[in-house]
Amino acid sequence: MTVLMSPDELEAALRAVGAARYHNRHPFHQLLHGGKLDKRQVQAWALNRYCYQAAIPIKDATLIARTDDSELRRIWRQRLVDHDGTQPGEGGIVRWLALAEGLGLDRDMVISERRALPATRFAVRAYVDFVRDRSLLEAVASSLTEMFSPTIISERVSGMLANYDFITRETLAYFNARLDQAPRDADFALDYVKRHARTPEQQQVAIAALTFKCDVLWAQLDALHHAYVSPGLIPPGAFGHDGIWS
Repeated sequence: MTVLMSPDELEAALRAVGAARYHNRHPFHQLLHGGKLDKRQVQAWALNRYCYQAAIPIKDATLIARTDDSELRRIWRQRLVDHDGTQPGEGGIVRWLALAEGLGLDRDMVISERRALPATRFAVRAYVDFVRDRSLLEAVASSLTEMFSPTIISERVSGMLANYDFITRETLAYFNARLDQAPRDADFALDYVKRHARTPEQQQVAIAALTFKCDVLWAQLDALHHAYVSPGLIPPGAFGHDGIWS
């Protein structure tokens, strides 16, 4: 029989998921941060990651549309501002496109997502569908990967600046704002989950939701590793297939 955890015990269980399953442990990220990839492999990462970045405000708008809790809507909509900005030329998506362009990728090609890996698109779609279809508690809990993102951001920025001569601080400017935004968002979501997961069953579905989100992020890196590292099988139409890197 599952026992009801205290709020602090629930937080510890959620953090244990990240310690075991967050994608900073993935071999592809170890290669990326360690300077072991070539420029085209880094480009492939940025191009595919854009699919995820572009879906985040869609996911967040979906969550907002589901709740009659005005406080939750009011606080959660800041995430839309963070990613979309308040006017053209602002927000995290624009900064990610600047990262992609700084790596030499064509902006329109990145936005179209037509050269992204099929598995990337499927994983991102699965996340949006999860937030749409599962309980509101699960939708909020799935965002808790942000508890772990400051660590991976610091590893990524320091490692890429140290190891790639085609990377500059300006290229990686996207991550500056996330160092403040992610902890702010994670603190709110964690408090929400701890207050609303009131039964053993609710606590378990919250943990499962965070596990699912970790799996979504891990699956995207699995696809990148399979296509661009080993065995190097790039699917038809994807970036680099048949030697076409544009």
